[in-house]
Amino acid sequence: MTISELRGKNIDELKEELKALLRAQFSLRMQLATQQTNKTHELRKVGRDIARVHTLMGEARRKSAA
Repeated sequence: MTISELRGKNIDELKEELKALLRAQFSLRMQLATQQTNKTHELRKVGRDIARVHTLMGEARRKSAA
């Protein structure tokens, strides 16, 4: 997921995206802990996507406060 794709979403859509990403991260962590997956790179991708969403949500908050 790219930052430009996320910029097109409003704050409610970003919150839903964040929930989905957090669920995916949890699922990947559990799969990794139980040795059910070899896709360790996916955990890093999801973490970066979560950071992107948090960044955009912070930007939106700062814009609304100004």
